[in-house]
Amino acid sequence: MRTTRWMIVIGLATALQMASVARAARHFDKVQIKVQKVAGNVFWLTGAGGNIAVSRGVDGLLMVDDQFMPLAKKIEAALKGLGNGPLKFVLNTHWHGDHTGSNPHFGKTALIIAHRNVRKRLTREQVKKYFKRTIKPLPKSGWPVVTFRQSISIHFNGEEIEVIHLPRGHTDGDSVIFFRGSKVVHVGDLFFVDRFPYVDVDSGGTVEGYLADVRWLLGHIPAGYAIIPGHGAVATLADLKRFEGMLAETIGRVRGWMKANKTLDQMRAAGLGAKWKGWGVGFINEKTWIAIIERSLRLSSSRTK
Repeated sequence: MRTTRWMIVIGLATALQMASVARAARHFDKVQIKVQKVAGNVFWLTGAGGNIAVSRGVDGLLMVDDQFMPLAKKIEAALKGLGNGPLKFVLNTHWHGDHTGSNPHFGKTALIIAHRNVRKRLTREQVKKYFKRTIKPLPKSGWPVVTFRQSISIHFNGEEIEVIHLPRGHTDGDSVIFFRGSKVVHVGDLFFVDRFPYVDVDSGGTVEGYLADVRWLLGHIPAGYAIIPGHGAVATLADLKRFEGMLAETIGRVRGWMKANKTLDQMRAAGLGAKWKGWGVGFINEKTWIAIIERSLRLSSSRTK
């Protein structure tokens, strides 16, 4: 019964997400790629999908994430507008299509770098059990050709660009990218500004790991750094701390309900309270976030028994 309820919740969320993607697909021609400077060498590009970061300098261009394939030409035009020669590197924060969709376009001329689990997922068919859909591999030109286990550094445009893997959070292949000289960090989908996040349990993510990763970030991002999230505006450590507080409180609340043998329906009916009411925007609303937490904690518990 619990599994059936979860499938209904995820099915509804997925239907909303797929409807949103379908609407976006019809209007990609209307999407504008906006470019804003963050600090130092780093620029922030927005359009449709995950946030893009670009390093511009004497060595050329380096890009973090690349949104959807229909936007590749527009992103390319924005890069040309920045100048400083060709794009040389593409870094992927994780494997999801709103962050890697344009890999096949840019991978024809630039070197794609990502955690080894990102390559595994982009090169193989991905079955989403609860989403009831299958995601096909990217064309070979979109595969990362340089992978790493824990970290890698690119010395580019006069600074160290350090890429660090954080385990079992949003997925099993999450990386954060520190632009050490510019004092900017792109944290991918380990941070949704003032929104409930999506934790992809089918791709190795866990809510407990997600919280641990966010706490790691809070302990390792130096004061004064600008934070580029996966979704939302450029943020600060104070914003990330607020996000950590939401995660800790809501995960703790659902864990308490589970100890009291509350059903998922009872949890969703109780809700998370007025404090987090405005966080349920996009396709991860309050009820879906509760269901994600419940499923992740239940699966974690079953693995430890």
